[in-house]
Amino acid sequence: MASKTDESWKAHWKCFLACGIIVLSPFQYGVDFGLIGGLQAMKGFLMIFGHEAPQTALGWNLGTVRQQLISSLMTLGAFISSGTAGIAATYVSRRQCLWLACLGCCVANVMMMATENIGALYAGRFIIGLANGYFMTFSQLYIQESSPAKYRGLFLTIFQFFTSFGTLIGTIIDWATAPRPDRSAYLIPLGLIYVVPAIMAVALFFIPESPRWLILTGRQEEGIKALRWLRPVDSDVEGEAAEIKAAIDREIELGSGASVLDMFKNPVDRRRTILAVCAVTLQAASGSMFIIAYKAYFLGMSKVPNPFGMSNILSAMGILAIIFNSLIVVRYGRRRVIIMTGLALCGIFQLIIAVVYEKNPGTKATGQVLVGFTCIYMMSYNGMIATYAWLAGGEIPSQRLRSYTFGLAAACGFFFAWLTTFTAPYFINPESLNWGPRYGFIWFPSCIVAALWVFFFLPETKGRTLEEIDEMFEARLSARKFRNYVCVVAPGKGEKDEARPASSEKEAMSEVQHTEVKV
Repeated sequence: MASKTDESWKAHWKCFLACGIIVLSPFQYGVDFGLIGGLQAMKGFLMIFGHEAPQTALGWNLGTVRQQLISSLMTLGAFISSGTAGIAATYVSRRQCLWLACLGCCVANVMMMATENIGALYAGRFIIGLANGYFMTFSQLYIQESSPAKYRGLFLTIFQFFTSFGTLIGTIIDWATAPRPDRSAYLIPLGLIYVVPAIMAVALFFIPESPRWLILTGRQEEGIKALRWLRPVDSDVEGEAAEIKAAIDREIELGSGASVLDMFKNPVDRRRTILAVCAVTLQAASGSMFIIAYKAYFLGMSKVPNPFGMSNILSAMGILAIIFNSLIVVRYGRRRVIIMTGLALCGIFQLIIAVVYEKNPGTKATGQVLVGFTCIYMMSYNGMIATYAWLAGGEIPSQRLRSYTFGLAAACGFFFAWLTTFTAPYFINPESLNWGPRYGFIWFPSCIVAALWVFFFLPETKGRTLEEIDEMFEARLSARKFRNYVCVVAPGKGEKDEARPASSEKEAMSEVQHTEVKV
């Protein structure tokens, strides 16, 4: 039984500190996205890597292929590194992988700052993508494995907040340096990329390793020691460690170790893998990546006044949505109320933008509509989709396969992000199709299909410990039964606000034994 002290967030201050250090990872990822999107609309950058284009709104432009590669090589690198995260996690700890990410980020930035050669710039973007894949994958694994169930949703909301906050900082830096007429316009923003990896590399020495990773690799005593550091002084860390060990042992009994193929061998693991992958790719299905990656360029070419200032507003509105979301996260279920509604709204807003631009392109009134609805779109995306897509994808994998499954899910998320950033210039660049905001016609049906998938297939895991989630998947419940299911073993601590029916242990055992396999 958890004590009153355990219920207070102040008692968990060390866990908040550790996760606060870890969320510098998404901040770094957000800064990179915010900066690179703005560089493509800077005269100082386009003078080196682009060409004059007097017929365009900016007066300068990038070729479609260059624009594709500068933005998409980062996500391609992230796809590769996150896709191999499961293999790396077999030999290297969560903190060690984050140190590797810090090193890779600095090496890539040296290359990007020192060159005026487009090939070297491509190489730098790819390497920083490898680093960002580790940043995003292993930081979330650490949070999922180290935080109590009661605070896991909050920590991952903060995770998304820092991603968007980093993007805002990146766009503000671009806004401040864009008027400079020479290379310093983009060298100053790139120079600031060193700050976060340097701070994080030092700070990681002062927090423990993921306790679940330590226990998974057979280092029980070290896992208990890490839990003792992360939990309040009067917590039953030995009991929690035993619970984690029992869940891992039970999964090993059901399977045969942990490998890439184990994600697909039996129906339960296969279902969890498919759900995790689809949950994370909801972000790409919303169409957000082309706005995040190209917003300054997109707005500039759409003849919106002050595109850098408008980019700052878009990022700020997204942050406000995340703050609002953190106030409702403990009250509403993630599946129907938030993700599905967010996808439907994002689809409708993109359709409105596309229709308005189709009817009356390039006017002041259309520009106002475009900015207004794009702001609301970013609020819907950040407040209803971004946080919960990663959260659902991280909670669903099994304990023994978590690094493999979440790595694959993150890789697929980055792959579709790469696909979006790679293909978007064909649609929005004046030298290609020149659709501009008409691109929303493609993303409306994508959002609707994704919302329908959430309705039928994504289970509700709010307020559950990772051990409880394991039990529910082993019981082979259909998605609609997750929310109200009464777990037989490993009840969550501090989850009294979760609505559960009054059901006897005998009835619960009967349901475990007789429930049919459903996806």
